[in-house]
Formats: sequence, structure tokens, C-alpha cells
Amino acid sequence: MRAPSLLAAFRFAFSGIVYAFRTQRNFKVHLGITAAVVMVGLWLRLPPERWAVLAVTIGLVFQAELFNTALEAIVDHVSPSFSPLAKVAKDCAAGAVFLSAACAVIVGALTLGPPLLEVLAGVF
Repeated sequence: MRAPSLLAAFRFAFSGIVYAFRTQRNFKVHLGITAAVVMVGLWLRLPPERWAVLAVTIGLVFQAELFNTALEAIVDHVSPSFSPLAKVAKDCAAGAVFLSAACAVIVGALTLGPPLLEVLAGVF
């Protein structure tokens, strides 16, 4: 089904994000971590290049979480009772979220770590 207008398409997309926020615990966890990263980045006065790296990384984690939520909904719809293949699909999607979050931690450490260490070295 095609959205009747561009505005409707944006409303549908926003509705999906709101659904994930309301129903997915990990989406809220990612949002909390994002808020902390943004606060630290503002405190450190990161240059635009580092913000770009963080923005892309944060976006990828949220995309993975949204795809995982969508896949879980589809799997639950087509396979309401337990199925080993449904489990594989859900586990793989969850694994994708985990890998993107783990990579985000590494990117965050490499992006925020050096300037944070500089600030802390000046304090001590």
C-alpha cells in the first residue's frame, strides 16, 4: 500500500518510531545512552566531524532496533505459535541490534575517549 501523500508517509514513519519507543525497552535504553553521549559531546565541545560520526552511528543503532521491531511483528503475525525458524529470524535480528550497539560503543569510545582523557588529565 502506497502512502497517499508525502505528509502521510512521514506520519506513518513517525508512528513506527513512536510505536517502538512505547513498546520496546531497548529502544528506550538506546535513547538514554544517546542522550548521555550528546551531553558528553556538548560538554567536550566536539568538532563537527566527530558529531557526524556519532550521528551516523546513533542512526544505525536506531535503524537496527526499528528493523528488529518490524521483523518481530511480522514473525509474530505469520507464526503465532513457536517455530524454530521464527526463533532463528528473531534471534538473528536481535543479534544485528547487538552488533550495531557493540560497534557504537567502540565508535563512542574512539570518538569521545581522547578528548575526554584530555579534559580529565587537565583536572588531575
